[in-house]
Amino acid sequence: MARSKRFYGEVFGWLFSDYGPTYTEFFDGRITGGFTSTETVTPGGGPLVVFYAANLQETRDKLLAAGAEIVQPIFAFPGGQRFHFKDPDGYILGVWTED
Repeated sequence: MARSKRFYGEVFGWLFSDYGPTYTEFFDGRITGGFTSTETVTPGGGPLVVFYAANLQETRDKLLAAGAEIVQPIFAFPGGQRFHFKDPDGYILGVWTED
C-alpha cells in the first residue's frame, strides 16, 4: 500500500487517508476513490481505468520518473489522445486528454 500511495501521490498529487491496514482513500479536491489490499495481483483481463490529465506529455514524464512503464505510447482517438502505463504493482491504466 505504501508504494502505491507514494507512486500516485507523486504523479497525481493525491492525498490519502487510511482506514485500517488494508484500505486507503485518495482525493485531490475533485475526485475521491480508494485502494484496497489483496493477496495477489492478477493484471489483465479487467476493466481499463483511465485518468484525465490536462497535459498528457507532462503526466507521462511524471509517470516515467516515478517508475511506471509505458506499455502503449500516446495515440489519437476521436476527441483526444491517450497512452497506457503499468504501475509498480503491475496494473495497466490509461491517461487521456482532449484535443
